[in-house]
Amino acid sequence: MEKAKEFLRVSDEQSNLVSRLSIPPPREGVSSSFYEDFALRGIRVDRVQPGLVSCSFKVPPRLTDRKGKLSAGAIANLVDEVGSAVIHVEGLPMKVSVDMSISYLSTANLNDELEITSKVLGQKGGYSGTIVLLRNKTTGELVAEGRHSLFDKLASKM
Repeated sequence: MEKAKEFLRVSDEQSNLVSRLSIPPPREGVSSSFYEDFALRGIRVDRVQPGLVSCSFKVPPRLTDRKGKLSAGAIANLVDEVGSAVIHVEGLPMKVSVDMSISYLSTANLNDELEITSKVLGQKGGYSGTIVLLRNKTTGELVAEGRHSLFDKLASKM
């Protein structure tokens, strides 16, 4: 337990760096949060059609681990967000994630350009299933494959 505590301990210097982060105020009419700005800034939507969303994302320093690789948590976040986006209907509440399964197949380095594609696997009542693929645009190598299940109680009553 002491090893874990020591590993997770944040130095004063690290704490000061975080406290100096500059978070711009949201633009008028656009709701934004620290989370959205931190985790999703830089994602570009390239294509949207029913059942498919395709995005591009350049790996930024803020989402890399100590070795300069895109962190597993950042990959999980991208699977969650892009997997949700493919089934979102404007004007309706977001569905709730109930399950995610991610296979980490290779790594992505700082400044690598990724293609993130999400497809609907199926929908039944309030349940939706999606698949999200993260691929290195330059090499074509698959970085991760995520399966994402979401549920909306309201849709199941329709």
